[in-house]
Amino acid sequence: MPKVMILVGTMYGGALDVAEQVKPLFEKAGYSVDIHEQPMVGDLVSNEGDIALFCVSTTGSGDFPGNFVPFVRHLRDQSPSLSSLRYGLIALGDSSYGDTFCGAGRALDALLADHGATRLGERLEIDAMETFMADDAAIPWVEEWIDEQQLKVV
Repeated sequence: MPKVMILVGTMYGGALDVAEQVKPLFEKAGYSVDIHEQPMVGDLVSNEGDIALFCVSTTGSGDFPGNFVPFVRHLRDQSPSLSSLRYGLIALGDSSYGDTFCGAGRALDALLADHGATRLGERLEIDAMETFMADDAAIPWVEEWIDEQQLKVV
């Protein structure tokens, strides 16, 4: 059975909630799903052919949440090739922070591209100023993403 890894970067639990809410959508599409709250670069490298979905919130001035910093640091330091990685990205932020809105998600997207990963479709950016419950935006996006990227296996 193909696998979807959902890698979560969260400070207050919003991105984890999104991951837990979209997990059944992937299971319905025929995947086993693992949610990684403490993601490691090895998870991406050792699971070639699988799909990754990143759910990452932005903290401070466009920063990564504390639980996600070691992952990003290792990705930058180890600089592994991620040319076989196909991924989607849900970035959570607050537009009242101006230029740093969804800064962590945007920085992660650029970092993954630098390592050869292929993003499937567009990045979803969820604005806390417009969407009280992030899963209200994430669920329909994931449903559409699965269809548009032809990811159903059942």
